[in-house]
Amino acid sequence: MAADAPSAGGGPLRPPVVVGLGNPGPRYAGTRHNAGFLVADELAGRHGGRWKRVKQAEAASVMIEGRPAELLKPRTYMNESGRALGGYRADELIVVHDDLDLDAGVVRVKVGGGAGGHNGLRSIIARLGRDFVRVRIGVGRPPAGVDPRDYVLSKMDPALREAIPRAADAVEAVILEGPEAAMNRFNVRVRG
Repeated sequence: MAADAPSAGGGPLRPPVVVGLGNPGPRYAGTRHNAGFLVADELAGRHGGRWKRVKQAEAASVMIEGRPAELLKPRTYMNESGRALGGYRADELIVVHDDLDLDAGVVRVKVGGGAGGHNGLRSIIARLGRDFVRVRIGVGRPPAGVDPRDYVLSKMDPALREAIPRAADAVEAVILEGPEAAMNRFNVRVRG
């Protein structure tokens, strides 16, 4: 697996690591907070990846148009996502996650930044720093009176489900074209 390859400072660059964030177990399947898991599953399906258990994650190796990539789904709970990324560097990661600050179904690409209240990102930043690519999938804000924690742990709506393939397209664009080109392609605002 890529974690065993020489580091960029002492040898060839390792393949990018696409980290889909979510919570393990059937209780959380299909929830807004598990959007990252679904994107990782979409990419594995598109490119023939087979999931296997490795340490504190599930991993799959894929080739995306001739370029190797590792897919990773941490088996820790969201708040401990960084624990599953030992042996990786921030600049190797493309982290896919849900985002309350984007309308449901919106996909955006970003490099660096803070956690924005997302505990999975907070855990990764605490362990590895903030200089990683993020593919953000909007889940929208909860209705008045609904706790954001309950909202992200509730079932996703159709707009979010429809965004999963677009988010996978964004990950592919980051890998094939680079983060800046992916931002130019996916961060455009649609005028109504």
